[in-house]
Amino acid sequence: MADLPIETIFEILTRVPAKVVGRSRSVCKEWYALLSTRDFIRVHSSRSLVSSNQRVLLIDDLTCSVHPIIFQSYDYGPRSIVTLPFDHQNNDVSILSHLNGLLCVCLNHTNELLLWNPTTTAFKRLSTPDSLGIYINNLDVVGLYADDADDYKVLHIKRRRHVYESYVYSRELNFWRNIPFLTRQEYLSPNFAWSPGTFCGGTMYFTLCECWVGGTNVVICFDINSEQFKEISFPPVPSTGFVQGVLVNVKNELHMFAATGWFEITIDLWTLKEDYWIKVLSCPPIPPISLSLWGDITHYVTNGNWFVMTKLGKLFTIEMDTKPFEILYPVTWFRGYKGAVFVETVVSPSI
Repeated sequence: MADLPIETIFEILTRVPAKVVGRSRSVCKEWYALLSTRDFIRVHSSRSLVSSNQRVLLIDDLTCSVHPIIFQSYDYGPRSIVTLPFDHQNNDVSILSHLNGLLCVCLNHTNELLLWNPTTTAFKRLSTPDSLGIYINNLDVVGLYADDADDYKVLHIKRRRHVYESYVYSRELNFWRNIPFLTRQEYLSPNFAWSPGTFCGGTMYFTLCECWVGGTNVVICFDINSEQFKEISFPPVPSTGFVQGVLVNVKNELHMFAATGWFEITIDLWTLKEDYWIKVLSCPPIPPISLSLWGDITHYVTNGNWFVMTKLGKLFTIEMDTKPFEILYPVTWFRGYKGAVFVETVVSPSI
């Protein structure tokens, strides 16, 4: 390949797996420079968003493992044990958000936020001496996104001392800055639970659900260009039981799995058009689930099914009468195992 034009080398290497790119950087100085450019990383990342590059990362008290996805059987393949490259206590790490191979994680023993690429093992601490980048579970929420200039950013919404504060971290500038956050005063109550942020079409979306029967449920939107927040309605689901909304970006269209019920759980799939929700399908009610095994919807698989997970593993596979999709479309978090579905890329957590 030494005699090939640099443009041809670029085209070839943007199509190989991320780990091959890592090894190729040691070939020569010219290749190292080429494979480290922003253009190469951006194009390689966009071409890596295919099923063969997807992995499932699972963290329990003893191990951190990465699994390939076997699409023929809709299952996980043999695991590879991963050594966490940062200080931790008994794998006490929470994965809060993910995008293009980067994970935003929290070290629970220090509450520090990090950006981490589990493929390259590179990571970046986001905490500062003045307590920015410090995440408090059950009070805070984050979302990871990339702007039009390909700058990866973290939106951190903090609930402190009966006020909300919001900050944006820029990977390019390595800097946190405060931005206005407008919301109703009643949302400060600890009875409201936030979902992790889901990035879709230039907007970050969060569900905000009141944790009792008949409570208020809304969707908070953050426009990444104007950096303005707004509120839109929740899908019109019954309020006769607990309500949980799980957001999923499917082919750059926002979908929500809305689970409602008490002893029986009904799950409807909705899609957002403009600022209005349209029901796609309903599944039959799920048989009663013990509260100790309350499940979360985790992700699509290619045969059109989705999984409902429990603290101990898979509980139900629910069939959907809809066309198959090409790859997994994950939500951000698992209730049982702490984990995420991610794509292997060479995107760096720092510049």
